[in-house]
Amino acid sequence: MVELVTLDWIRKLAGYPETAGGIFLSGGSLANLSALVTARDALLKPEQFSRAVVYGSDQTHSSLLRAMRILGWQKKQFRKLESDAAFRVRPEAVRQAIREDRAAGLEPFCVIANAGTTNTGAIDPMAELADICAEEKVWLHADGAYGAAALFCERGRKLLSGIERADSFTLDPHKWLFQPFDCALLMVRNRATLRHAFHVREDEAEYLQDARGGEEEVNLWDYSPELTRPFRALKLWMSLQVFGADSFAAALERTFYLAEYAERELRARTNWEITSSAQMAVVTFRYAPNGQQDGSGKSARGIDALNRAIAARMQEQGFALVLTTELRGQTVLRLCTINPRTTEEDIAKTVEALDEHAIHETGSG
Repeated sequence: MVELVTLDWIRKLAGYPETAGGIFLSGGSLANLSALVTARDALLKPEQFSRAVVYGSDQTHSSLLRAMRILGWQKKQFRKLESDAAFRVRPEAVRQAIREDRAAGLEPFCVIANAGTTNTGAIDPMAELADICAEEKVWLHADGAYGAAALFCERGRKLLSGIERADSFTLDPHKWLFQPFDCALLMVRNRATLRHAFHVREDEAEYLQDARGGEEEVNLWDYSPELTRPFRALKLWMSLQVFGADSFAAALERTFYLAEYAERELRARTNWEITSSAQMAVVTFRYAPNGQQDGSGKSARGIDALNRAIAARMQEQGFALVLTTELRGQTVLRLCTINPRTTEEDIAKTVEALDEHAIHETGSG
């Protein structure tokens, strides 16, 4: 079966054991939701659900917070921990929070590690988190919806070292692996936990009994919330057959380089501040004339508005898409260079356009 072959190939890339398994899903949101359901059903009894606690940094993706809400958990059941200067979670803060909550009668059960955040591409220290999770007997989920695609190249595998020890991870081929929409996956170290969470029980769907085979037969409806599902794996499998894994690796390496090139171009210009260095094909930055103030005495709030105006002008121009995000309470610009066909000239022209819009907005030209 193509889906199982493709999943097994990714399993090997990630360094997962033969007991591992996975499922293709519609996107990172459903994959992250399914990961939390799997972790919950593997480690908690129903009477413990209301005391369960999930841990993650202030860079945890909104899909996981929404997944917790869908599952009926309260906002306070997510323990948000402040990230470090590189936007990574602090392992000792995780350990301390788990022990504090357990002493208070709560049920720590899952730590979320970022395997390349959407905001900055930051990667949490997964090997250290894996040590803590093993000691504390909690589930480690690596949210790699964006960044886990880097497993397809040598540089990415080094950066993601430790993901092989996670109990689960997500990956969206429709992001950094150049696939059409509706193509994501969830991998778990032990496929039995996935089936335990989602298998259709005999007393729930009598009409499916004739369609079941023996225990050795894999029915994919038993591994996700979906019964009806499209053939999502075919997209990625055919791309690998046509272009080959080496082509994917080269494309990924190219996108790493493009973000680093953009950072160099920005650093070469006046008044541009790098707020997070290029990593995982993402670089964030902002226009901050004279540090925090421009010649007109703009406050930090004014700098935020200035950068939003620059982003709006870029959208109006239509040459390149440079949007804003928020880091440490500041509005910054974000450039994600995951199109390997982008050229150095494209990057240089994008930075030039940003500079021109900034000068126009400040009236300093």
